[in-house]
Amino acid sequence: MEQRLLGKSGLSVSVFAFGTMTVGGKDRFQNMGTLGVPEVDRMVGICQDAGVTLIDTADLYSFGAAEEVLGEVLHGRREDFVISTKAFMRMGPGPHDMGLSRKHLMQACEASLRRLRTDYVDLYLAHDPDLLVPMEETMRAYDDLVRQGKVRYTGCSNFSAWHVMKAIGISERWGLSRYICQQVNYSLLAREVEHDIVPMGLDQGVGIMAWSPLHYGMLTGKFRRGARPQETRLNKLNAPGGQVDEEKLYRVVDVLAAVADQRGVTPAQVALNWVLSKPRVDTVLIGARNEQQLRDNLAAASWRLTAEEVARLDEVSSIRTPYPNWHQEKFGAERMPRIPGMRPPAEVGKAVEIT
Repeated sequence: MEQRLLGKSGLSVSVFAFGTMTVGGKDRFQNMGTLGVPEVDRMVGICQDAGVTLIDTADLYSFGAAEEVLGEVLHGRREDFVISTKAFMRMGPGPHDMGLSRKHLMQACEASLRRLRTDYVDLYLAHDPDLLVPMEETMRAYDDLVRQGKVRYTGCSNFSAWHVMKAIGISERWGLSRYICQQVNYSLLAREVEHDIVPMGLDQGVGIMAWSPLHYGMLTGKFRRGARPQETRLNKLNAPGGQVDEEKLYRVVDVLAAVADQRGVTPAQVALNWVLSKPRVDTVLIGARNEQQLRDNLAAASWRLTAEEVARLDEVSSIRTPYPNWHQEKFGAERMPRIPGMRPPAEVGKAVEIT
């Protein structure tokens, strides 16, 4: 499997990463999956055989149970993988059981290390921005964890572009550890990141880890006109990104299915391949509830979409360009660089009328 450097760091990661939200099955996470040690042990073996080197988790996933399962599974082969985990979400009732304060980050990191049965994590992510804690405090805490050897690299997840830029500015001003990546929602049904987050990553060398590339299972091919599943985990999750225009969903899946049929692959593989083709995407997180799903997803790493196929999928999944992006693209197109895999500026603002 292809390996890519994450952002402008020296950390090498596989283009597909094993995501663990389906591991543990504790409390509300049982709607995602209930994988235990035996199942995860087999899946990690499958991933390793396929060339996967990155495993992504978080303290929130099954409220620590996912990390505990991983800790047991990876015992004796921890150095075979890059481990990524996250902190921010509420893990208890107390005032310091959530957030990106120094107190919480130090406690959360120690707890994750215990559950993972390791003395360091390769990548430690802020799971969301904390708008109550000074970012200087957060970045200093992350830097201390790096200097202590408990964390190798740091990154963020679900940040706005300006949040990432502020963090980078603080790191550069004070000589602190810098975010090397951002973990973001990116799929054929979630392309908002292309307006600011992706361009910022390209400019600043911040890599992208794409989560939910199949958009909660909606891009697997199971959701078709007249054939929407009655029972799906999406119905139980109340996922904020799960609500989409059904007609657009069906149009996208129609093209996915057409490309998949021509290729002799599954729609899910096409959807994964599309995300992998986009600029600054260094790794795509894939989860699975069983070995069959995992093997099918991993097979998407063995081939690549053509430029024409990517263009077909780009067109059917296009979204409205927000202000000020459409104004910049319409009137400043000749001053914008052409980036492979991103829409030419001249094609972006066609539907916009200026009065």
